[in-house]
Amino acid sequence: MSSARRRALKTVTGVSGAVSVYAAAIDPHESTVASSIEVAKIAEANKFDALFAADLLSFGTQGAIGAQEPLIFLSALSAVTSHVGLIATVTSTFHHPYNLARLFGTLDHVSNGRAAWNVVTSSVGEENYGDQDLPSPEERYARATESLEVVNALFDSWEPGALTPDGIGGAVLDATKVRPIEYAGQYFTVRGPLNIPPLPQRRPVQFQAGQSAGGIELGARFAEVVFTSLPTLEDAVTYTKTIRARATELGRAQCLPLIMSSFHATYGATEEEARRLVREAAEATDFDAGRIQLADMFGGGIDLSELPLDRPIPETLLPELNSVNRRRGRVEIFTKLAASGRTLRELIVAAKDTGHWAAAGTPERLADAVEERYRAGVLDVISLGGLADSRTRDFVTNGLLPELRRRGIVGNDYVGGTFRENLELPPLPER
Repeated sequence: MSSARRRALKTVTGVSGAVSVYAAAIDPHESTVASSIEVAKIAEANKFDALFAADLLSFGTQGAIGAQEPLIFLSALSAVTSHVGLIATVTSTFHHPYNLARLFGTLDHVSNGRAAWNVVTSSVGEENYGDQDLPSPEERYARATESLEVVNALFDSWEPGALTPDGIGGAVLDATKVRPIEYAGQYFTVRGPLNIPPLPQRRPVQFQAGQSAGGIELGARFAEVVFTSLPTLEDAVTYTKTIRARATELGRAQCLPLIMSSFHATYGATEEEARRLVREAAEATDFDAGRIQLADMFGGGIDLSELPLDRPIPETLLPELNSVNRRRGRVEIFTKLAASGRTLRELIVAAKDTGHWAAAGTPERLADAVEERYRAGVLDVISLGGLADSRTRDFVTNGLLPELRRRGIVGNDYVGGTFRENLELPPLPER
């Protein structure tokens, strides 16, 4: 990949963390958004570019109840922030695109141009939406393609000049410049136009999560940022080359899509302390629960309960990728790890990071790892967690971020009034 100087590395942190939300939920005098308001304010004070809200559509079996509804949650946070972007994870599999356009369009308005949609196709939750079986990945991505076509057409259904000031504090509507989209596809028929005013960003920024073949095709076609699980630099280089080559074939700008990775960091004041914390976390692993979590990393179709911890998983137990209906990208990551000869114990420990990039060390050593990917051209946006924890927050805001800024990798301030401008994205295509 090119080592030429690129846009500054953009920073994201998560909100709606489960622990604080659960604690607040059992106290009638506490708000389940209070801890995230604190995180949002800390993030903005430290010039983070965005807040990221994940989602889970079913009741978990390992302590994960689910998540607060991201769009409503981020709307609350928009009222206590002014600059930080707001990335909501919302499935295309179980929502209608006309409703999605209105919801994200409204978030863009109430936040003055800070909305972003992380498009997912969902590998869980079908039991709550009237479906007995989860649609195949191919069908989920076909539906997602139509959803994005509809949503983008709706956002663009207002032409420039459709709404103009009247000079006395009101507005004049030229209805001839608000056009129906007349969309008719396999999954959706939508006449349009969108019935809310043109958005501050014209379109909210579009993120996409999914690394299977279908996910790469969707991301290459539509995404401005792809949210990835890339545990090694080699993985990151291969993925970035693949998706950008396909995006170029589709006529998109050379820099698109931007690559976002979640950085699962273990911080230490010294390298020895960081290694000790990693070791202690591994020793504290609940291996019974870990077998269940690891089986989920393989798509949920294998039984690991009787296998010895200190031997590799037999190759005959590993699933064929095309036979898996859930999270094929993650299955591919863990199948590759298993094939490398790692023991069941090692795989269970690795599953704690769910296939994401993990590293341990002092802020300076961790900055080296971040810089390596950034200079290689395979990291444009980084997710840094843990701001709700005082120790981790101190390492991030007083250690890692200042070091990255000293090296000229992360910017010192917001560069525009909207999230799209702060990400320094190329202009949207003409309507």
